[in-house]
Amino acid sequence: MRDTLISAAAATAEPETPPAPASAATPPGAGASRANYVYAQLRDDIFELRLLPGDRLTEGGIAERFNVSRTPAREALQRLQGDGLMQGYVRGGWEVVPIDFKRFDDLYEMRELIETFAIRRLCQRDGPLSAALSGLLDQLDVIWQAPAGERLTDGREVAALDEAFHLALVSATDNDELAAALQRVTDRIRVVRRLDLVYGNCIDETYEEHAAILAAIRAGDTNAALDCIARHIHGSQAEVRKLTVHRLHSVRTKADRAAVTGAPPKGRSTI
Repeated sequence: MRDTLISAAAATAEPETPPAPASAATPPGAGASRANYVYAQLRDDIFELRLLPGDRLTEGGIAERFNVSRTPAREALQRLQGDGLMQGYVRGGWEVVPIDFKRFDDLYEMRELIETFAIRRLCQRDGPLSAALSGLLDQLDVIWQAPAGERLTDGREVAALDEAFHLALVSATDNDELAAALQRVTDRIRVVRRLDLVYGNCIDETYEEHAAILAAIRAGDTNAALDCIARHIHGSQAEVRKLTVHRLHSVRTKADRAAVTGAPPKGRSTI
């Protein structure tokens, strides 16, 4: 059921090529797009924190790593730039977008606007729950109302379910543009959201807050549901503000870095 929910909630996301290991340099098959392949691999490296904010790459280095020409490497990097994950500077040089608290504040504000609108729509209804909404809440309850001893402990799996939870609620409004907007925001804040779930200690808190949101929606208690979602989002945003370069580096070993970037180290200032 968890896999079904993740697949359904991610239906509006852009399909990706299944990621290869960080050290893979095997080019795609003849029927695959080399640019799409490189894009998917680098995107996964960023989301899995094998590439950190501020890491520098070159088109030549990327081409060599994936055994492709510079053209698909450049196309992949430009696509990542469009996603807000990479930025170019000079002479074929590229950089994973550094941590920018103003940017993340803006994204979290947009996320709150989208999700509070969706929650209000789901709560303000005439009569009993629709069959579709009731079924969705039942599926989500199976995951997030689980007793403490039955909760998942793998941060990556919880992070995927967390994204699916929020997208599922917004998708339940039947507003495709709203769901697509949330997906874009989610893609841009994924790195910092994963830090706490994968490397922090907020899994139990996530379970409890999601359960409270679901209970309020089921009861049709708009004020309680809005308060729950606002506190949930603000709590996540507060954790983002605590990020430091040291914490980012602590989640990846030196071996991981050498396997991925092959780039010279870059000095960083404290965030």
